[in-house]
Amino acid sequence: MCGIIGIVEKNNSSKEWELRLKQMAESLYHRGPDDEGIWIDPDAGIGLAHRRLAIIDITEEGHQPMISASGKYVITFNGEIYNFKKLREELERMGCCFRGSSDVEVALAAIEAWGLEEAVEHFIGMFAFALWDRSERTLCLVRDRLGIKPLYYGMLGDAFMFASELKTFRKHPKFSGEINRDALSLFLRHNYVPTPYSIYQGINKLSSGCILKVFCTDGADASRPHIPEPYWSMDRVVQTAVRNPFRGSDDDAIQEFEELLRDSIRLRMIADVPLGAFLSGGIDSTSVVAMMQSESTRPIQTFTIGYWEQQYNEARFAKEIAAHLETDHTELYVTPEDALGVISRLPILFDEPFADSSQIPTFLVSQLARGNVTVCLSGDGGDELFGGYDRYFWGANVWKITNRSPRRIKEVLSRYVHRFNFKWLDSIVDNFRSSLKTTSLDSRLSDKIPKFVEMLQADNVSEMYRVLISHWNQPEKVVIGSKEMTDYYMKGTAWEKLESVFHKMMYFDVTNYLPDNNLTKMDRASMGVSLEARVPLLDHRIVSFAWRLPLHMKIRNGKGKWILRKLLNRYVPEQLVERPKMGFGVPIDFWLRGPLREWAEELLNESRIRKENYFNPEPIRTMWEEHLSGERNWQYYLWDILMFQMWLEKQHSH
Repeated sequence: MCGIIGIVEKNNSSKEWELRLKQMAESLYHRGPDDEGIWIDPDAGIGLAHRRLAIIDITEEGHQPMISASGKYVITFNGEIYNFKKLREELERMGCCFRGSSDVEVALAAIEAWGLEEAVEHFIGMFAFALWDRSERTLCLVRDRLGIKPLYYGMLGDAFMFASELKTFRKHPKFSGEINRDALSLFLRHNYVPTPYSIYQGINKLSSGCILKVFCTDGADASRPHIPEPYWSMDRVVQTAVRNPFRGSDDDAIQEFEELLRDSIRLRMIADVPLGAFLSGGIDSTSVVAMMQSESTRPIQTFTIGYWEQQYNEARFAKEIAAHLETDHTELYVTPEDALGVISRLPILFDEPFADSSQIPTFLVSQLARGNVTVCLSGDGGDELFGGYDRYFWGANVWKITNRSPRRIKEVLSRYVHRFNFKWLDSIVDNFRSSLKTTSLDSRLSDKIPKFVEMLQADNVSEMYRVLISHWNQPEKVVIGSKEMTDYYMKGTAWEKLESVFHKMMYFDVTNYLPDNNLTKMDRASMGVSLEARVPLLDHRIVSFAWRLPLHMKIRNGKGKWILRKLLNRYVPEQLVERPKMGFGVPIDFWLRGPLREWAEELLNESRIRKENYFNPEPIRTMWEEHLSGERNWQYYLWDILMFQMWLEKQHSH
C-alpha cells in the first residue's frame, strides 16, 4: 500500500521538479514510510513520485516509480494485485522474465503483453495507479472496480496533477483552495463529499472502475476536459445478473459462495509482513476471521474496540467469538478522552470534511492493530451486497405505503407534520425497548416521523432512498451560496430493471455509500497509521455472484445476509452471532452533552459561524440547543457541522 503523486507541467527544470515532488511525497509519508521514489522527464513535462509501504517483495526490486522491461512504461502504483502469482506464471509461459517478485512488476508486464484495458480485466485486487506511456506521451489514471483505493486529480493553473490524498495538492504553489460550496451542501446531506466531487473547486475524485487519459503529445492541451471511461461498472454487473440469474438450490449457492470467499481470503492472506484481522463480533468480520483461521496453521491475530457504554459495546461478543475460533485476540476500550485525542487528528487524516463518527473507532482499531501487524483483513461490503442494513426494511415498508397513498393526503401530512410534537411516542418506545428487535439508541419516533413524511413525497425508489439516507435534507438552506447537485447519485440505469425495492436500495449503496463513506473511512483510518486494510468480501467475483443471487438468498425471515449467516454457521455456533445489529457506532449523542460539550460549543458559536460565512447559523443553533436539552437527538446533523468546522480551522492554521 502506498501513496502516489504526479504532475504534468511544462517549463520546469529537473531541480524544480525534484524539490516539488519530494515535498509532495513527504506529505504522504504515512501511506508509505518504507521507501520514496521520484521519476522525472522534463522534456515531456511530467514527474511522478511514490511513497511505499512494503508488503510484497520488500526488497529494492519493488522500488517505484517502476519502469517496464522494455522501457516503454513508467508506473506509480497504490494497492495490491492479489492474483499476481498466477498472472506471473502465465506471462512467464509467454516468455516474460522478472527481476524481482513484486505484484507491480507483474502488472507492468501484463500491460506490456496485453495492453492496459485487457490487463486490468485480469487483475484481482484493489488499486489506484498512474501509467505513463513514454512513446505515446499519454498518462493513464486507473482506479479499481469498487473504489477501494483513492485517487484525486485536477488542474492547478496550467498544471495537471493527481495524488492519493488532497493534502498533496496544497503543496503545489498554484493551489488556490477555493471551497466548492455545492460539494459542501452534498456533504451535509450525506456526511461525505460524493464522487466525482471534492471539497475543493476544480479537483475531482476518479470514479471507481474508470480509466482517465491525459494526452501530452506536442500540441495537446493537458487542461482540456478529462472524461473518465469505465472499464467495469456496477451497471453492467446488474444488467448481466438480470439476464443470467443464479438458478441453483440453497445448498448450491452456499457451496459456490464458500469457494469464492475462501479463494478471495486465501489470496488476501499473501504478504511478506505480519497479517491480522479486524473482529467486531458481527456477521461480516466473523465470517472473514473464521475462514482465515481455517486457512492458517497458527492463531490469527484479531483486534477489536469496545466502549464502557454497554449499549454500544460489541467487544464482549467479539471476545467470545475469538475464544471459540482460538485467535490471538487484542481489545481496547475507548473513553471520551481517547475520542478527543483522535478528533483533533481527523481533519488531517481525511483531508476533506467527513462525518461518519465511526471514523473514531476505525482509526483506534487500526492504531491498535498496527502495533502488531502491517496488514489487516476487514469485513466491509457484506451489508451492501447481502442486504444487511436495517434501513432496507424500513425503506421497503415506506415504499409500500408511498405507492398506496393518494398524493393529496401526502401533501397535507407534509404541510402539518412539523407543527406537532411527537415526544410522547418516545416515552412509550422507551417503556417497551427491551422487547424491540433493534437496540439502536437513535431510533426515536419523534425524530423519524418528519423524515417518514418527507419520504412519502418521493416519486420513485431513488428519491425515497436518498431522503432516507440523508442527514440535512435541504442543505442548500444551510450552506450559504450553494446549489445542490444530483448528478452524482445516479451511476446508471440498471437499477430501474431490478424488481425488488431491496435490490434497488442496495444498488444505490454499493455505488455511492460504500466507496465514498465506508471504503474512504477504512482507507484513511488505516493508512493514517501505515496499515494496509484488505476487504475480501469486495472481490469483484463475489460482487458479481452476489448480484446474481435471488433476493430470498439474501433476505429471509425478516433478516438480511441469509447466505452469509448460513455459511458462517459451518464455522461458528449460531448463538454466538445471532443478535440485534449494532453497527460500529459511537456514543456521540451522550458525549456531545458531556465531555465534548465545551469543544462543540466553541465550534458552533454563532458569531464564529457568521464570520466564516459558510453556514446559516439559525438552524444549527436551534439543533444544538434541542440536543443539549435532550428534547431531540441531532447527533448526526451536528457532527456534520462540527467536522466541517474542525476541517476549516485546520485549513486556516496551515
